[in-house]
Amino acid sequence: MVNLGHRADVILCTKLIKGFFNSKCVDKAVKVMKILERYGEPDIFAYNAFISGLCKMNQIDSANQVLSSMRARGFSPDVVTYNIMIGSLCNRGKLDLAKKMLDQLIEDNCQPTVITYTILIEATILEGGTSEAMKLFDEMLLRGLQPDMYTYNTIIRGMCREGLMDEAFEFVRSLTSRGCKPDVISYNILLRALLNQGKWADGEKLMIEMFSTECEPNVVTYSILISALCRDGQLDEAINLLKIMLDEGLTPDTYTYDPLISALCKEGRLDLAISFLDYMISSGCFPDIVNYNTILSALCKNGNADEALEVFGKLAENGCPPDVSTYNTMVSALWNHGDRSRALMLVSEMIYKGISPDEITYNSLISCLCRDGMVDRAIELLGDMKNTEFLPTVVTYNIVLLGLCKARRIDDAIAILAEMVRKGCQPNETSYVLIIEGIGFAGWRVEAMELANTLCKKNVISVQSLRRLNRTFPVSNVYGGFTKIEIES
Repeated sequence: MVNLGHRADVILCTKLIKGFFNSKCVDKAVKVMKILERYGEPDIFAYNAFISGLCKMNQIDSANQVLSSMRARGFSPDVVTYNIMIGSLCNRGKLDLAKKMLDQLIEDNCQPTVITYTILIEATILEGGTSEAMKLFDEMLLRGLQPDMYTYNTIIRGMCREGLMDEAFEFVRSLTSRGCKPDVISYNILLRALLNQGKWADGEKLMIEMFSTECEPNVVTYSILISALCRDGQLDEAINLLKIMLDEGLTPDTYTYDPLISALCKEGRLDLAISFLDYMISSGCFPDIVNYNTILSALCKNGNADEALEVFGKLAENGCPPDVSTYNTMVSALWNHGDRSRALMLVSEMIYKGISPDEITYNSLISCLCRDGMVDRAIELLGDMKNTEFLPTVVTYNIVLLGLCKARRIDDAIAILAEMVRKGCQPNETSYVLIIEGIGFAGWRVEAMELANTLCKKNVISVQSLRRLNRTFPVSNVYGGFTKIEIES
């Protein structure tokens, strides 16, 4: 267009900028903005779209440069511009800079809005607590701004998170005098907090109050109740509540079904859990990967690897492709089922599909290899981990130590322990106990107990561990400064 002598259209360019940022094509969005500035007339909406995109891409410095560029071209940022910047800074934990941006907003004779203060209040609650947030709330009122229910609910949620239940209830009851009334979200926040503390009687009173104000419970309300019932072992009551919810014409979502499926699996009622999964699909509520992972894990733990594989094979066609947790579950199950080759094929498939192994993947494979006596392969995998974002943890090293000690390769185990320290991974009590047990089971009981006593005197292992080791490797006259009576007492 511009090559043919046409001016860049600001509306078209703004749409292109938004589209390129949504597609994460930052360079193209920047290019469009440059064309607009050179061959057209950008407006505040174009700049706001551009700044918003940069902030979403975590390019705050670039967004600040655009802000300066706007001023140089005679544009004054509006409250939307500032809200974008303040929100982005708050999301990245830069509350102090966000507050400075508020000061700058006021210096520019731009009036903050309810949205401005709500963004800052929410961030302040997370970083500085509710008491600090209330100072902003009071400042907001002094400016003559009327908070909306999102602002009020943000404060209620903050109070509940801090366990300030009395203050939260007092604040809710003050809403009427402020010209507002609690909505279903307010009641849901309070209900969740009460039930998380096991206060069912208070929860019941709250529900009665909720009904008395003609505030109808929604899907979230029922989901909170169902989740709490499942957590407290009242599974049948949770299922009955689901039936009531359906009778009321409400449609459960995946968050409603998650705790039910999880609780059914824990109780070994897999048939009913799978029935719920089928019902979800038939009623148009497609299970998420969390639902499937719960079912797969339960099937595998109960030795139903074949049925798990059947469910696993249908994930993609059900519109729910497996994630790394799914693969971890299936790899461990197949390996434990004796099908090593298929387990390793799944690992290759996972990597081929662009799903990166996580710490659990590595730890599971290393554990499987060590358990089957393939310790050298496990050590190779340990070496591979060092080239990934997941560095071996003390758990990883302990798995290898156990494998080496079981194989009576004590020198190699000690070398791994030394490597841990060298790499900055601090061994824990389990690490040292594994080495002691390895030495003892290899036939050097006296040496094992001498080491145990030395480490106990240095508070590296506990007296309880020393007593247990003494029972495992009873040796006369080797107590390193402890008497036998002291160890056994």
